[in-house]
Order: sequence, then C-alpha cells, then structure tokens
Amino acid sequence: MQSELAFSTGDLAHTRFAVSPMWEVVTSFRLLVSSPVPAPHRSWAEQVLPRLRAAGLDRGRLARLIPAGGYLADFLTPTPATPFPTLQSELAAIRETPAEQVREDLRHLAADSPEPWELPRDDLSRVTAEIETYWELALGPYWARVRAVLEADVFHRARQVAEYGAAHLLNDLHTSVSWDDDTLRLVRRQCTITREGAGAGLILVPSVFAWPSVLTRIVVPDTPQLAYPARGFGTVWERRASADNDAIAAVIGRSRALLLAELETPASTTQLARRAGLSAAGVSQHLTALRDAGLVTAHRAGRSVLYARTTVADSLLAAAPA
Repeated sequence: MQSELAFSTGDLAHTRFAVSPMWEVVTSFRLLVSSPVPAPHRSWAEQVLPRLRAAGLDRGRLARLIPAGGYLADFLTPTPATPFPTLQSELAAIRETPAEQVREDLRHLAADSPEPWELPRDDLSRVTAEIETYWELALGPYWARVRAVLEADVFHRARQVAEYGAAHLLNDLHTSVSWDDDTLRLVRRQCTITREGAGAGLILVPSVFAWPSVLTRIVVPDTPQLAYPARGFGTVWERRASADNDAIAAVIGRSRALLLAELETPASTTQLARRAGLSAAGVSQHLTALRDAGLVTAHRAGRSVLYARTTVADSLLAAAPA
C-alpha cells in the first residue's frame, strides 16, 4: 500500500525536526513487548524487561494502548511544541487530550482487539503516571546516550538540507519513504500519511527504537508526524572503549574513576559497592560528587535508584589514553 503527502512551498517551509521523549516511549515499549526483541536492542531489553514485569507495566493501561503490532494510540504522541520538548510537557499535553480523540483512538484499537474497552478521561492521569514509571525504569537511566544519537541525527539531516536541499533529505530517511514531484510517498502496509485535513508542514522525529520501520501520526488538524530510525541507533548500546583508569584517577580520584568505569550499564549503589569492593556509604558519597560534577545522573527504578554515566563522562573516558 502506498500513501502520499502533497507538499506546497509553504509545507516545505513548515517542515521541521523534533526530538520527542514520548515517541521514544511508544517505540521502545512496543519493541519490548515484541518477540523476539530485535538484535540491536537485546542487551538493553535484558536489563529492562525484569523491571517492567516487576512493576506490572506489561499488563497495565500502557500495554493496551501500545500493542505489539498494528495501530497504537495517537494521543500518546502529541504534536511537539518545540524541537526538544521535555517529557513533562508532553505528558501535560496527553492529559489535555480532547475526549473525542481518546474515544476515536480506542475505536481504532478495538478494531485490532477482540476485547473493546473504555478509558475514562480521569484515567489519562493514570496513563501518564504509568508512563513516568516506565520512563524511570526503561529510558531515564539511558536517556543521555539515546538523546545524543537523536541530536546527532538531527544535526546530520540539517547539514543535508543545507548542502543538498530538502529533496535529498526526504529521499534519505528510510527505504519506504521517497520524494518526487512535490509529494512524499510512503510504501507501508500499516502506516499511512495524507495531507487531507492535516496541518501545514511535516514533523520529522528521529527514533532509536523505531527500526526497522517508520511510524506516522495523522490527527486532523495537527501537523503530520513521521518517526524514522535515527542514524547510528545501533551504536547506543555498544560497549565504550576502556580507558586508562590511572589517567582518569589522576584527575578525579581512583575510586571515582573505578565507579565511572563500572557504570557501563546503569547500576544501584549496592551493585556498585559489590562490584568495586567499596562500602555502600563510600560509593554514595562518590556518586554525589560525580553527580554534582555532571558525570552521572540518578533515576528511580522502583525501590532502587539507578546511576548512569552522562555523555560528558563517556567523552572523558573515550579521550583518556587506552
């Protein structure tokens, strides 16, 4: 099936990029409930799935709104108001979704499910609460890495436009997307895209978790959105090259250098203490100092707090002599 999105000069002028936390929520959640999880993301899924199941998110409202295949609720991906919306701003937009749109989305979901269901407007706050829990368990600890890839994609695409023009950019997004004769064409069995009744322009949303597909959002009268696989999405979970801890230790201290090296994947204070052979109290003090310096971030995951390296810390380790 092929769908088309016609472009006027005004539509091209209103085409823009956005890095959307909610698009990463819906694409990553769908990836986790698919079977098998695509190879590029299995190491991440192995860490996240046990937390997801322990929190019951695999059988909650979010699981019904984002099934493993077919249609997913459009109100979960509101139109990004800025190029880099925050998760909280997008959750606020979800809570303000008009009741008719929620009902329409549920009707679409019911077409793919033998079990129709209702979502009272008051439940939107519960949906966003589930999303916040999911974020803390599955995306927050890794967001610095994910966002770095998404931002790099946007900068690359912007350079494409500057050097070769918008047509080159639109032809390079995905094998199922092509541009010709003032029209964007999408060859896709399930996703569609159309200008009929839609707002001006197009919002292009890079995603680490969308591969191997593209996804679209067409909600009249909003601007159409197209989420596509970001360049380098497969590098997000690659193990960083090990650095010479002595060189880092000379700057920040041996224990803190060791903790940064151990944070190849997010971990709790207890886990780090066990791995590094340090006391939990000592690890906590070091992590506070590293957090104040912008080298680690903290994210609640159930009863635990997971610490993760920032992109600044990754750069510091990568720059050290091996």
